[in-house]
Amino acid sequence: MTYIVQYAIAIFTFLFSTFSAWYEGSELRNVQWEWNHTAIFSRWMNGTVTAPSDISGLDHFIYAAKFKPVFPMLMAVSGLYIMILTATWLLKNQRNKLFMFFRILGLLLIFTSLLTYQSPTKGLELFTLLFIVTGLMSIMASAVIKVKLPIKENIY
Repeated sequence: MTYIVQYAIAIFTFLFSTFSAWYEGSELRNVQWEWNHTAIFSRWMNGTVTAPSDISGLDHFIYAAKFKPVFPMLMAVSGLYIMILTATWLLKNQRNKLFMFFRILGLLLIFTSLLTYQSPTKGLELFTLLFIVTGLMSIMASAVIKVKLPIKENIY
């Protein structure tokens, strides 16, 4: 029952923050000088961006993360929580796999922080901090799992 409540709250938070971040990021369509710096996905798909109709919906999230980071950060935290909740539920009796999940997740988050490191915007600086902190917490959780959790022996 507790997993259901946690999933419901996390999924609602994720969906609400995703919609809100997408809406806030739609301001990119009106800020033409920012198209060269933020419309990354649009440039990959279309080449140059010359009109608001050329801008991809994914670029809305980048703009929101750079300039209005509250909802994108909430989206990232709730998405991570859903992943962690799923992993702990599926791997609750498999300590080594749970250890590896948290270790790999931590390393991926720290690597992701390198992608936003030294950004000129406050929003991406906050994302760098978020990824470093959650990455280190994930690595610490893997260490706790390895040391503290009891081993459940399977008898065949």
